[in-house]
Amino acid sequence: MIRLLNHHFRRQILMQVGCDLAVISLVIFAGYGFLVQQGDHHVVPATQGLSLLAGLVFINTASGLYMPAWGRSLTHTRIRAVLALLLALVLCYAVFGILPPEVESREELRWLTMLGVAGVVTHRVRAGLGKQATKPLSRILIFGAGASAQLVARSISLANPQVRIVGFIPGPNEPPSIVDASQVLSGPGSLKDRAIALGVDEIVVALSDRRGGAMPLRELLDCKIVGVQVSDLSTYFEKMLGQIRIDQLHAGWLIFGNGFDRSFFRDVAKRAFDIACSFLLLVMAAPILFVTALCIRLESKGPVLYRQERVGQNGRTFSVLKFRSMRVDAEKNGAPQWAVAKDDRVTRVGSVIRRFRIDEFPQLLNVLKGEMSLVGPRPERPFFVEQLTVDIPFYAVRHSVKPGVTGWAQVRYQYGASVEDSLQKLQYDLYYVKNHSLFLDVVVLCETVGVVLSGKGAR
Repeated sequence: MIRLLNHHFRRQILMQVGCDLAVISLVIFAGYGFLVQQGDHHVVPATQGLSLLAGLVFINTASGLYMPAWGRSLTHTRIRAVLALLLALVLCYAVFGILPPEVESREELRWLTMLGVAGVVTHRVRAGLGKQATKPLSRILIFGAGASAQLVARSISLANPQVRIVGFIPGPNEPPSIVDASQVLSGPGSLKDRAIALGVDEIVVALSDRRGGAMPLRELLDCKIVGVQVSDLSTYFEKMLGQIRIDQLHAGWLIFGNGFDRSFFRDVAKRAFDIACSFLLLVMAAPILFVTALCIRLESKGPVLYRQERVGQNGRTFSVLKFRSMRVDAEKNGAPQWAVAKDDRVTRVGSVIRRFRIDEFPQLLNVLKGEMSLVGPRPERPFFVEQLTVDIPFYAVRHSVKPGVTGWAQVRYQYGASVEDSLQKLQYDLYYVKNHSLFLDVVVLCETVGVVLSGKGAR
């Protein structure tokens, strides 16, 4: 994993993005040099090239083509691939259609670039669907053999099958091992010698009990000195899964670690970004918003927009705006209820707009008012906040930033409709609060497009 602008990326993802950018750049500029006679009056189409590169990365990210294909059906992957290819070709055709008339061979350059874009997207899909490399990308040694070690092993196998766990080394004060006995390493030799002999890239410290000198600090330092990375559980979950595990979290790790960076410039930049993007989205989505409002009005009596009290930054409440997707008497007994799958309170129009998140679009007005941000933890109702603050440790930390129309938890986890779901979502929200930046906001917005188009997690 590589940390870039406060966010962790898999090394292969950055290599994929870099490869795509290099190929398209080569096609554009080599093709231009081949088709156009050189001269001082010719200008290399750099603006078009940069626009295409940025657009292609956005499309591939939104379509999930840079993410591992495991866990997705072949049909789902093919649909994403076709959509990405169509969008990329349309973008390429449009971008190179605005070249100045004096540019020679503009049509040839346009079609050559479209061919290159098609090749890049096709290769990206083929690479994602192809057989995984036989050599693991990373070899992990887990120091510990108890419940914590079992948890991290299970999480690694689900998150990335290309990471290989080479074994477990029990801690001196741990109870009998509960992991697979065949993977427990025993015998003489220092931790450093074992790590070198096994070709270990990283040691994850997952001890169930760290008291009484159970942590061999000197041996772990020796491993780090020779180039073997050493991580504790919280750090490993943060960079591998993009979440901060509540069951492995200690306040000291949050206090003394990095993150939670705040500055006047950062706040101003985020606010300017929110205003510009929200205004642009409202203008672009105006026809959809008009049709949605008309359909809601025609289907059932009641207001088109729905106002509901939510908890925002620093615990302040505000009225969130949504298109009404449920019956007017959805909570006729007066008690707040979680939304559930196939909720019979949802109207026919509501089921459609909820699937594609259209019901959330009016919240862009909350963003313009400064009550919300484009990206952040989703705002919750005061009734549930009181309950969750008592039941879940560190829940109030999510209120240190503005709530968002979308968020890291929304692109990483399904729709939350219970205390357990809220706990899982909080682990992603804590990651965002700790590492938030304008760059991470852009990443979340790109992935949100894919979530909206696929209807993932809607209820």
